[in-house]
Amino acid sequence: MLNKQIRSVLFAGVAAIAVTACGADDVASPGEGVVVIPPTPTPTPTPTPTPTPTPTGGPAADCPTGTSNVGTITTGNGEEVRNCQISGVITTDLLVPKRAGTIYSLNGGVEIGVDGGATSIITIEPGVVIFGSSGGDFLLINRGSQIFAEANASEPIIMTSRQNILGTSGVDSIGQWGGLVILGRAPISDCATGGASNPGGARTDCEAIVEGPSNAVYGGTLPADSSGRLSYVQVRYPGFEVSPGNELNGITMAGVGSGTFFQNIQVHNSSDDGVEWFGGRVNGKNLVMTGIDDDSVDSDSGYKGNNQFVLAVQRANGGDHVMEADSNGDEDAEPRQDHKLANVTFVSNGGDHVILLRGGGDYAFYNSVFNSPAACIDIDSATTIQAAGAAADENGPPVFESVFMSCATAFVDDGNITVAQIQTLFNAGSNNTEAGTSTLSNVAASFAFVNGATENAVTPFAVSAIDSFFEDVSYIGAVQDANDTRFQGWTCGLYANDCVTAPTIG
Repeated sequence: MLNKQIRSVLFAGVAAIAVTACGADDVASPGEGVVVIPPTPTPTPTPTPTPTPTPTGGPAADCPTGTSNVGTITTGNGEEVRNCQISGVITTDLLVPKRAGTIYSLNGGVEIGVDGGATSIITIEPGVVIFGSSGGDFLLINRGSQIFAEANASEPIIMTSRQNILGTSGVDSIGQWGGLVILGRAPISDCATGGASNPGGARTDCEAIVEGPSNAVYGGTLPADSSGRLSYVQVRYPGFEVSPGNELNGITMAGVGSGTFFQNIQVHNSSDDGVEWFGGRVNGKNLVMTGIDDDSVDSDSGYKGNNQFVLAVQRANGGDHVMEADSNGDEDAEPRQDHKLANVTFVSNGGDHVILLRGGGDYAFYNSVFNSPAACIDIDSATTIQAAGAAADENGPPVFESVFMSCATAFVDDGNITVAQIQTLFNAGSNNTEAGTSTLSNVAASFAFVNGATENAVTPFAVSAIDSFFEDVSYIGAVQDANDTRFQGWTCGLYANDCVTAPTIG
């Protein structure tokens, strides 16, 4: 995550890998009736012809309106499917339907709508699979336009890489296509226009250029802005470094307003962050980040929002912080960040600290589980731990309530906020465990993320009193026990090693 007070990004175009047409479709031949010549002249009824077989499987014959037929592709499952390509700037509403024998591909940076110009809506039906072939292939929703990608637990929408479609992605594969970028008109704190900060959130010209795409703008004055609805969506193998320090995340939420619905989302094996919020006001629930190589959860630029039921398991032998919050140098930027999280399970597999809080923001953790062979909490900057100030958006030091930690080191002093100061903040909350013994268990041969006896012994904090968005449940962490089905069916990699498997198109 960069200090983004003034950004000017030049996007380096990356050529997409073309999918080669595989030839004509197979067409089933009709059956033929057998004419019988009777031995006597007695008339006989005309025989009933054998019906024409109904074709099963195989690629669709054509592509839906708004997409281009670029031939067929054979998946790692042996399915030959029609490849319908989406490209360019979409200025009319686009429906991406679920159809038998059909897969969709992104050709370069696909933009929905034009910032300050034509607005449009992309609607993606349940069960649709979309892939990108390189880091230059991504889907971007411009300000004023919307995405409606609403699926269900049995038919998630899958956005993935060409390698995953071909069955060549491995457990350590990352960064095989660009990702999803959503730009909204909600307030932000780091401005590329109008100055370096947005005092009191009142400035009307606070906008910025998002990481990754060229000159894509986010931010505005509409806290309740809606960029659409996303539910039951997987984003596999995304992330790409456009230039040093300038990366595409798995999902980028920049200036996205509270009118946006964002629940039941997974990002798997991103080379950069899992989900990064740049300002905005959108809430999120049932969020899964697995195998992320940078930060699973990243928020900055004045983000104000709530997240509940967040499961983040960093990649083995890699990854940075499970959560990183704001950037050094943003301490005086307003609106001050305010990120509240409840029922999270954050598991580090040997990367950096579980959480790094900095930049003078406000943060709160309720009913949460932190687990790491390294350290749990690092806090930087005196403004991050200061008491509530005179400004209306300053809520005071970080809050910890019913947090269970099992790390080799509980608190880290890397030269600014001392261990004693962090420990005092942590112990100010109720039902917190500084040095517990983890009993997290795994399912099949997957990650350890399911609560055990020690985690379930913690009395949860009543979070509904904090905000009506939060649900009160009888446990801490994201997954209560083996009978908890919150993430089952619509995720990959948690209950089986199935992220590497090519999705079934049907």
